[in-house]
Amino acid sequence: MTVAIRYYTKSKKGNTKKLADAVSKALEVEALDVSADLTEKVDRLFLINAMYAATIDREVKEFLAKNKDNIGEVINMNTSASGASTLKAVKKVTDELGITLSDKEFHCAASWIFINKGLPSAEDYKRACDFAKSMI
Repeated sequence: MTVAIRYYTKSKKGNTKKLADAVSKALEVEALDVSADLTEKVDRLFLINAMYAATIDREVKEFLAKNKDNIGEVINMNTSASGASTLKAVKKVTDELGITLSDKEFHCAASWIFINKGLPSAEDYKRACDFAKSMI
């Protein structure tokens, strides 16, 4: 099974990148920013993202559109300070593009300014890695 990891963050705290790095280490697959296109078809794409202004960012949408023919299934993983998941926003885009999206996802709270200080925790990263391993 071929696997790729792509992430998007614009946060200076880097919670999403830290999550991507943890999953990368657990799966032994390099995590790259969504600016890196898929160079071959992958069975599973771990899309690690965050909620921005109640949706996913334009760069995530553009990555999916540009790489849709190389994606077998998207596995959504995300963080947010609001507690909201990005699954519905990702599903809207994947449905429009004809990409399969797993109904299973990993989501955890993340810190932002004074909200959710100290999150994601070490336990959150462990749960993310366990989830990712269970999906391959």
